[in-house]
Amino acid sequence: MTISFQDRWDQWHAEHEKRRADPNGFLAITGLHWLTGTPQRLEGAPGEWSTGPQGVTVALADGESLTVDGAEITGTHTFAPLPERADRTVGYGDAKIEIARRGGFDVVRPRHPDNPVLTGYSGTPAYPADEKWVVTGVYRAFDEPQPTTVGSVAEGIEHVYESPGRIDFTLGGSRQSLIAFNGGTPGSLSVLFTDATSGLTTYAANRSLAVAPPAEDGTVTLDFNRATNLPCAYTEFATCPLPPTGNRLTVAIEAGEQIPR
Repeated sequence: MTISFQDRWDQWHAEHEKRRADPNGFLAITGLHWLTGTPQRLEGAPGEWSTGPQGVTVALADGESLTVDGAEITGTHTFAPLPERADRTVGYGDAKIEIARRGGFDVVRPRHPDNPVLTGYSGTPAYPADEKWVVTGVYRAFDEPQPTTVGSVAEGIEHVYESPGRIDFTLGGSRQSLIAFNGGTPGSLSVLFTDATSGLTTYAANRSLAVAPPAEDGTVTLDFNRATNLPCAYTEFATCPLPPTGNRLTVAIEAGEQIPR
């Protein structure tokens, strides 16, 4: 039986939605807490939290505990410093406590499966899948990866990514170019972009598109049907990066995910 383009997209999006609605995923985040050297209690997490040169420290009171690497901890515990954009989670009953490094700051984000943002989630609308939005582009690697500073949806935060190159393509008779970042698997790429639909039918700040590794001749496939929202489209407790200045496309990409309900 032949599977249609729409059916393949439906299957891909259903799997993406399943990951998005994970009981301890980003829809479960109940707060974004910026740590300082002064211990503070955080809503949704046990103990008093602080940070310093040795890393993030939690001081748990009597009767409080966390689960770290499968073992229960009590008292005072210091986690090893995290590199930029790294994170780790520890257990707290049926919840998770995320410890992360963002924009040079250490943060804590509790993730509770009973968070109304998660329990009330009813799915993300999207444009109907259409093969006309599958575009062939050319990846042009830079001589050296270029550090690229981008803003964040979190005020006062900047992210710095190494860009290995750019992708040039034509869409709607118009030449377009996107600065690419490294993707989640070896050789793959990722692009952040906005377009003429942003703020109208799609999320205003950004959308993301994963790109498979370039072919030997540098060609890549951009399937804008698979453009997805970042966590900031759903929760105020995100620190998502904004697209590089040049990644604001002049055409309307009427494909991929739309503004969440």
